[in-house]
Amino acid sequence: MNPLKLVSVLLDYPQDEMWQHRGELLAAVDDCGLAPRQRAALAGFVGELLDSDPLAAQDNWLGLFDRGRSMSLLLFEHIHGESRDRGQAMVDLLEAYRRNGFELAAKELPDYLPLLLEYLSHRPQHESVDWLQHIGHIVALLAARAAERQSRYAVLFDILVDIGAGRLDVRALRERASTEPRDDTPEAMDRLWEEEAVRFGVEAPDRDCAPTSRQVPR
Repeated sequence: MNPLKLVSVLLDYPQDEMWQHRGELLAAVDDCGLAPRQRAALAGFVGELLDSDPLAAQDNWLGLFDRGRSMSLLLFEHIHGESRDRGQAMVDLLEAYRRNGFELAAKELPDYLPLLLEYLSHRPQHESVDWLQHIGHIVALLAARAAERQSRYAVLFDILVDIGAGRLDVRALRERASTEPRDDTPEAMDRLWEEEAVRFGVEAPDRDCAPTSRQVPR
């Protein structure tokens, strides 16, 4: 199995059905073409994830990726924030998907990292590596932040950094992550809610709060 497809599945919100496919996931780890060290780390991640209670694992995922912005899996949020440039970047990425026959569901956001990885798993290797190098600084910073929070998900980001094989100052990113103020604390979340205006009516964004469902590899 393509390692980007596997990381895409594992990085996404852990749906209940994942616990029904432990053997298939571990088999996919053995068959993903990564180096032995990476396969061992990935197998450890799968084992630890599926040994935990599904509700606890889901709550952990939400606490890490859906609380605050520093660990967001929406790539353009790290690049453009809420500026108008983000909208155009989303349109451009969506057009790139469609040119290559990759259609999104109605409410999927094109810059969602697991979705991008799924797309890249169907593209030529040189293209996927080029993409990973292009977003490498974001992925490496997510790896550093996940490690700082002692999260098992750091393994997945480290693998993506390795596949991209870009020239990144990982040490500097880890030092940055170690000094950053946390944005997922109750106090930080309260400040965020105070700063952002809540929109209602026709201008409200049409976004479903539930994470997008993805399939476990067959």
